[in-house]
Amino acid sequence: MRDIRASYDHTIYACYLGYITQAIVNNFAPLLFLTFRSSYGIPLEQITLLVTLNFGVQLTVDFLSARFVDKIGYRVCVVAAHVCAALGLVCMGTLPQVLSRPFVGLCLSVVLYAIGGGLIEVLVSPIVEACPTEHKEAAMSLLHSFYCWGHVFVVLLSTLYFTLFGVENWRWLAYFWAVLPAVNAVYFSQVPIQTLVEEGEGLSIGQLMRSRLFWLLFLLMVCSGAAEQSMSQWASTFAEDGLQVSKTIGDLAGPCLFALLMGSSRAIYGKLGERLRLEPFMAGSAVLCVVSYLLACFSPNPALGLLGCGLCGFSVGILWPGTFSIAAKRCPAGGTALFALLALGGDVGCGGGPTLVGLMTGVLGGNLKRGLLFGILFPVLLLFCLWLVGRMSGRENA
Repeated sequence: MRDIRASYDHTIYACYLGYITQAIVNNFAPLLFLTFRSSYGIPLEQITLLVTLNFGVQLTVDFLSARFVDKIGYRVCVVAAHVCAALGLVCMGTLPQVLSRPFVGLCLSVVLYAIGGGLIEVLVSPIVEACPTEHKEAAMSLLHSFYCWGHVFVVLLSTLYFTLFGVENWRWLAYFWAVLPAVNAVYFSQVPIQTLVEEGEGLSIGQLMRSRLFWLLFLLMVCSGAAEQSMSQWASTFAEDGLQVSKTIGDLAGPCLFALLMGSSRAIYGKLGERLRLEPFMAGSAVLCVVSYLLACFSPNPALGLLGCGLCGFSVGILWPGTFSIAAKRCPAGGTALFALLALGGDVGCGGGPTLVGLMTGVLGGNLKRGLLFGILFPVLLLFCLWLVGRMSGRENA
């Protein structure tokens, strides 16, 4: 126990598990939407509100945490985040069975674990950034790769479980997934944790919002989230419609391929980051992202279209953690408020990007490939923001 309390390696391991927890929170319930409809008689359009609820709660937590995390403390907040995630998953397996309105039970569960997921997203990056370790940019990229591995792990293990034990027994799997955040809550209670800045010394939200550098960083996060999710949300549809395979195979060939290559990109930079310059690497990734969108949209071969989806996952891998690293370097006094607001920007992009693609697909008569072409706007805008950040002095803090 003494070793755990003295070693920052354990702090980083706990943060890795934190991102796997967030992957469980965001990706487990969508695998059960059709099951919720058949088991509880809930209309599918009502069930999809669970996604909106999860997204909305996390956005709210992102914003509010900028005001209270530094006052309460990283340790208390990150332990509470994992407790909320665990309770939410346990409630998901329990409340729909005991309440007269199962949908209310699902909503209460989503609110609980979304609070946990939002706090985890805000906290783990500054906790790793505050650790007294070298090669922070590489460490940040490797950290964020664990969300991707968690996503793949959730889909693969859940699919295997449903195949072996039947989807009707999904509640036991929810309890199983709750074990990880519960254990990690205990882990986080023991590991050493430092803060980026002392209480009262970080920039306030108002000071950040008066900074041109902050708004460029915020826009970088919006573009990063939008470029990622505009493709990720439609990857399964590409696989099913283009390759004419079952939904199970489509989920594995689409979202899993995307997440696997995105995690690989982050892991590669995590290992080689000290030898690579971050900004040029991000710029090259944005260019590759444009190429991947063009390949997916214009390739006459379905397999090449799927390759475009996978390449997009690889290209966007560095964008989100890279923006966090640039922010930490260019605005060291930003503190937790900076990371919380950037997480908010990323979530705005994650919601806005797929929405734009869906709206344009409808305008263009349901042609998904043509609608997806509008996703190119985000990596192009990201390139422009990177150029502007490069022109600004790294000394600007406010």
